[in-house]
Amino acid sequence: MSRIDTLIARMTLPEKLGQLTMTASSYTVTGPVIAGDSTQSIIDGTIGNLLNMVGPGPVHEMQRLAVEKSRLGIPLLIGLDIIHGHRTLFPIPLAEAGIFDEDLWERTAREAAREGAADGLAMTFAPMLDVSRDPRWGRTAEGPGEDSWLNARIAQAKVRGFQGNDLSSPEAMAACAKHFVAYGAVTAGREYAAVDISDRTLHEVYLPGFAAAVRAGVATLMPAFTDLNGVPMTAHIPLLRDWLRVEMGFDGVIVTDYNAIAELIKHGVAADLVDAAVLALKAGVDIDMMADAYRKGLPVALEQGRVTMEEIDTSVRRVLRLKEELGLFDDPYRRGTTQEPAALIAERHTLAREVARKSIVMLKNERDTLPLPTAAKSLCVIGPLADAHTEMKGPWWGAGEHEPAVSVLAGLRAALPQTDIRHAPGVAINSDDESGIEAAVALCDGVDAVLLCLGERASMSGEAASRATPALPGRQQALAEAVIARARALGIPVIAILFSGRPLVVPWLSEHADALLAAWFLGVEAGNAIADVLTGHASPSGRTPMSWPRVIGQIPIFFGQRPSGRPMNPADYYTSKYHDVDNTPLYDFGHGLTYGRFCYDELRVEPQRVREQDTLKISVNLRNDGAREAEETVFLFTRAKVSPVTRPLLELKGYAKLRLKPGEAGSVELSLPATDLRYLGPDLQPVFEAGQVEILVGPSAEQTGLLRQTIELS
Repeated sequence: MSRIDTLIARMTLPEKLGQLTMTASSYTVTGPVIAGDSTQSIIDGTIGNLLNMVGPGPVHEMQRLAVEKSRLGIPLLIGLDIIHGHRTLFPIPLAEAGIFDEDLWERTAREAAREGAADGLAMTFAPMLDVSRDPRWGRTAEGPGEDSWLNARIAQAKVRGFQGNDLSSPEAMAACAKHFVAYGAVTAGREYAAVDISDRTLHEVYLPGFAAAVRAGVATLMPAFTDLNGVPMTAHIPLLRDWLRVEMGFDGVIVTDYNAIAELIKHGVAADLVDAAVLALKAGVDIDMMADAYRKGLPVALEQGRVTMEEIDTSVRRVLRLKEELGLFDDPYRRGTTQEPAALIAERHTLAREVARKSIVMLKNERDTLPLPTAAKSLCVIGPLADAHTEMKGPWWGAGEHEPAVSVLAGLRAALPQTDIRHAPGVAINSDDESGIEAAVALCDGVDAVLLCLGERASMSGEAASRATPALPGRQQALAEAVIARARALGIPVIAILFSGRPLVVPWLSEHADALLAAWFLGVEAGNAIADVLTGHASPSGRTPMSWPRVIGQIPIFFGQRPSGRPMNPADYYTSKYHDVDNTPLYDFGHGLTYGRFCYDELRVEPQRVREQDTLKISVNLRNDGAREAEETVFLFTRAKVSPVTRPLLELKGYAKLRLKPGEAGSVELSLPATDLRYLGPDLQPVFEAGQVEILVGPSAEQTGLLRQTIELS
C-alpha cells in the first residue's frame, strides 16, 4: 500500500475531517493562536491546515505539533494570500497585467513564491483570475482586467511562477486559481452580490482563464463566494464536479473561500450546517476554510446516509497527495530553514522597481510635457497621495504590511537632489475639508511644473471595496481645479498622477491636465519607479488592461462587445447610442503612450486562405518618429465577418513588443495558429468554419488606429 492509502486506513473519522479543515491562525508573544479553537486540535489531528501564519519560527512550531505530537504525524498545509508579492510588494495584478510580458508575470510570481516559502509557507491563494469589466467592483485591483485571452496568459505564467518545475522544491508553493467562476460579474459591481450571465458569456469570457490554469498544472482551486445563475459556486455540481473534475480532468484540491460553506445557509440553499456540508462535499470541495462545516456537519450526514465514507476518503486522499507533492511528508521544515541573504532581497527590490516602471500608463502627454525638463530648478508636488508611502502598497499587502515603501515625494527627492521640491497635501483623500487648498495653490508660484498626486486609498480597492462612484473621492476634484487654474494663469504645466485599483472616471482631469499617468498601486518601489518615468530615465510602456469610462453610466464598458443590429449612427435617432455622451471609452483597452512616436504601416498576413492546421504569419512595420527611444506594444485582434452566432467586435489574439531608437524602423512578427480562430458555436462547442475573418493590428483597441486585412478560412 502507498503511504497515503496506509494513512487513510489508519485514520479515524475526526482525523479525516481534520484533513478537510483549514483554520485561521496567527502568532502573538504568548504563542500560536487558532481562530475558534486551540493548538490541541492540531495534536488531536482534527485541524490539518492553517492560513495566515507567517514566519519560519511560528510555522515550524506549528508543524512540530502536527508531525511530532499527533498520532499519525501528518504535516500541516499552511497558506497565505500572496496577491502581488509577499514582503516585497510588486504592482497590483491589474497594473502588472498592463505590462503584457509573460516573462515578467512569471518572474514576479516566482520571487513571491521564493519569499513566501522562506517564511515557511507552502500555499498561496493566488492567482486571482476574475475577468472584470466593471470598475465599481473593488476586486478589479486583484485581477487581469477585462479580457479573457489576456487572463489565460496571465494564469499560465502565474502558475508556472508560483509552482516552478517541482512542487516539492523548498522555493515552490502550491498556487490556487480563484475565484471560480465569474465573480467579476457581480450585480452592479457590488461585492458578494449575485451573478447572472449567459452560458455563452460564461464559456467565452470567464472559464478560459481557469482552463488555462488547469492545463498549466495548478495544484488547487477556490470557488467564488457568489452564486451563478441561482446556484452558489461552493455547491455548484455542474461546474465544480462535471466541468472542472470530469471535463477538464482537474484532480487537485478545491478549497473554499473564508466561511463559504456556512454561507450556503444565507444563500438559501441549505437549512443548516449539515445541509451545507453535504452540498459542498457532493460538489467536490475538499477543504472547508473557516466554516467548521465538515467537522460538525459530516459526522451527522454520514450517520444519516447522506454522504459516504468513500466520498470523504476521496477528498482526504487529494489533500494528502498535495502535501506529499509539496514534500511535506519527507521534510515538513524544508521551507523556511534558510534565511534569505540581503543581496537577494536587494535584487528583488530592483525587479520590483523595473516592474513598477513598466506598469505605469501614460494616458496623456500634451505638447511633450513629460519627461520633466532636465533644467527644472523647482517643482511643486501636491495632493494627498504625494507623500503617502503606505498607500503605494495597494490592497492585500499580506506580509508586507510593515515593509517600507517609497512615496512619490521621496522618489523625486532622491532622483533630483538639486531641485527645490515643494510639497503640500492640499486635502485629505476622503475628506470634505478644503482648508488646505489655498496654501497648496500658493506653492505653485515660480515652479517649473506641478505634479498632482490624486486618487484612492489602498483600502478603497480590493475585497469589500466596491464604489458606486469610482471617481476622485473627497475634495480632490476641487483641489485639482484650483491648482490647474492657477498653473494656467502662470503658464506652468500640470502633470496628474492617479493612484487606484481600478480605472477612475476622470473626464475633467483628462481634459485639463497637460499630462496624465495611471500609476495604479505600484508596490514598495513606487516612488522610485515614478521618478524614473517622470525624469525620462525610463520611457513609459504600460498599457491599460481595462477600458476607462467617460461617465459612470457607461459601465460596464469593454472592447469585446457584440455588434448591434442598429449600430451607433449620430444621424439616425433609432440606433444604439447615448444622447448625452459618446459610446466610446475615455481611454481604450491597450491605450498607453511612450516617449517615442510610433507609426504603423504595411500589414502582411500569410497565407490569405487558411485551413485549420495552418499557422498565420503576421507582420507589421513600425517607425519611431519621436525624439526618444521607446518600446511599443503591438496588439493583434481578429473579427469574424459572418458566423452563425454574434461574435465580438474585436477579439484579442496576441501581442508583440518592439524597442526603437529615434528615427529607427523595424517590424514585429506574430504567429496565430488557425485553431485560435475557432469559436463556440450555437451548442457552445468549438467550431472552425469557412468564411472571412479580419486581422487587425495596432497600438490599442481603438478601431480607427488599426491596420486590417481580410483572410479566408476554408
